[in-house]
Amino acid sequence: MDPTENPVQWTYRKGRGAISNPSGRYELEQIEFQHDGREYEEEALETRYFDAPAKSLINYNQSPDIALDRSINPYRGCEHGCAYCFARPNHAYLGLSPGLDFETQIFCKTNAAEVLTRELRVPRYRCATIGLGYNTDAYQPIERRLEITRSILEVLREFHHPVSVITKSGLLERDLDILQDLARDDLAEVIVSVTTLDAGLSRILEPRAGAPHSRVALVRTLSQAGIPVGVLAAPVIPFLNDGELEDIIKTVAEQGAYCAGYVILRLPHELKQLFREWLEQHVPERADRIMNVVRSLHGGVDYSPEFGRRLSGQGEFAQLLRQRFTLACKRHGLNGQRRPLRTDRFRAPSDQAELFE
Repeated sequence: MDPTENPVQWTYRKGRGAISNPSGRYELEQIEFQHDGREYEEEALETRYFDAPAKSLINYNQSPDIALDRSINPYRGCEHGCAYCFARPNHAYLGLSPGLDFETQIFCKTNAAEVLTRELRVPRYRCATIGLGYNTDAYQPIERRLEITRSILEVLREFHHPVSVITKSGLLERDLDILQDLARDDLAEVIVSVTTLDAGLSRILEPRAGAPHSRVALVRTLSQAGIPVGVLAAPVIPFLNDGELEDIIKTVAEQGAYCAGYVILRLPHELKQLFREWLEQHVPERADRIMNVVRSLHGGVDYSPEFGRRLSGQGEFAQLLRQRFTLACKRHGLNGQRRPLRTDRFRAPSDQAELFE
C-alpha cells in the first residue's frame, strides 16, 4: 500500500503541526488507523529526546539551488512542528513517521563540538561558509538546556570559521556574544525565517516556533548588535500567506534587515499527505484551491525536485511572485551590495584544549 494514500483518521492536537503519524515510506508494513466513532479525551503527546552521538557533523551537498555547499544540523527532528517542513520525510530513514514522530522524537548530537573540532583539524579541509540549522532549527526548545548549537558556535569562533545561521527562534539572542565576535571579523550572518505576520495562522501552522512579533524583534536586535541579518519568507503558500509577502519585506526592512529571499511550498514524499491533512483540518474551504496552485508551481504534480525550479516554481503564479518580490525589495532597499563572509581568517587553534576552556 502506498503510505501517501494511507487513510489515517487522527484528530488535531493543540500544539502539534501534523494531524497524523503515517508510516514512513521505507516501512514494510503500512498501518491503517480507523476511528471507531467514539469520543475520547485527547491524550497529550510528550516530546522525547534521544542522545544520538554523531560520527560526522558537516554535511556536504552539490545542489545548484543552494548557495552553501555544507551545513550542520545539531538535531534530527524538530519540536517546532511546522506543518510544511520539508525535513519531515527524513525521519523515515530512522524508521519513524514524518508526522507526529518528527516533532516528538528528537535526536540530539551531543558530541557535536568534539566531532566538529576533529573535522576542522583535518589538513585537507578547505574553509567555506557553513550553514547552521538549514534543515532542522538549531534553536528549537531543547537547545535551551543542551546548548549543542552554542558549543558549535564556540568551535567556529576558535577556528575563525564563517557561519550562516537560519532560525525561527528568539533563543538565538542567548548567543549574541559569540555571533558579535564572529561578525566583527565578517564571519557571521543570521537569516530569520518569517512565514507569516498573522499570529493566529502561525499558531496552527508552526505551533511551537517563535511568534511572528518575536521574529521581527529578533531582526531588530541582531541589526542593532551589528550582526548582518536577512529574512527568508518561507514557505510561500498560495492563497494562505502569499498575500503577506510585501508586508513581510516592508516590516523586516524597517527593523534593519539588509537582504531577503523566499521559497515556495515544497511537498516531497510523505509531506504531501501530511500537508493535505493539515489543509483539510484548518482551511477545508481553500484546500483544493491551494493544492491546485501548488501543483501548477511544480509542473502539474505535488512536488518536482527539478533543480532551478524546485525553490521558486514555474508558471504564471511563480512569475508573478518573482515580480512582486523583486519590486518589494527594490522599494524597501533590500538585496543591494552584499559583502560575502570571509574565509581567509580560518586557522586551527594551537592547542585543542583552548576550545573547551
